[in-house]
Amino acid sequence: MALGAVSRRGLAGLSRNSGGLGLGLGLVTVRGLKTFTLPDLSYDYGELEPYISGEIMQLHHQKHHQTYVTNFNKALEHLDQAMAKGHSPTIVKLQSAIKFNGGGHINHSVFWKNLTPVREGGGEPPKDSLARAVENQFGSLDSLIQKVNVEGAALQGSGWVWLALDKDQKRLSIETTFNQDPLVAKGSSYVPLLGIDVWEHAYYLQYKNVRPDYLKNIWKVINWKYASDVYEKECP
Repeated sequence: MALGAVSRRGLAGLSRNSGGLGLGLGLVTVRGLKTFTLPDLSYDYGELEPYISGEIMQLHHQKHHQTYVTNFNKALEHLDQAMAKGHSPTIVKLQSAIKFNGGGHINHSVFWKNLTPVREGGGEPPKDSLARAVENQFGSLDSLIQKVNVEGAALQGSGWVWLALDKDQKRLSIETTFNQDPLVAKGSSYVPLLGIDVWEHAYYLQYKNVRPDYLKNIWKVINWKYASDVYEKECP
């Protein structure tokens, strides 16, 4: 069976509730310790083609995101043990693993919601208040997309480019984060509306090292409805 035809379901069969930052991060309790699970996607891996291949989507979700979840849970378990023992050096040492893997889980959980098949509205422009905010601040949606693509292409190494809402300023902002740093690491007032993964694992099998082509095409499957819903909720 071709990878693109495989369903997104089957790996994360545990029951889960919406946890952590309201992003549907998947939180369950095992042996009294809360752990995170890989979230299901609302579409099958091949449904974003031809813009993102089913092979990339399956590997990205089942392998890369799952690895962040697994290592995040391991780090949290070790932290729980170190806290119980009051072992400060271990507690401090674990912070980088928690930030990296926890950030990877948070970021990817947003990323999957930022995508949707064309037949379900992928690529359709934002409406209502978010559309007005985009026009007021950037002049047009095309101008915003161009600025995001420039920032994403210029980001050295691995990381993310975001369309964020600064709740304190009630303004949109284009931000970048390195590695798997979540947007909240730049400030608690920042809310991710859209996040685009510019790690090579998100595009290399299809676009090789031409990141600008990936950035150009991903907008065809961007879920602006999700972004608009978050904007309406956070900036009524």
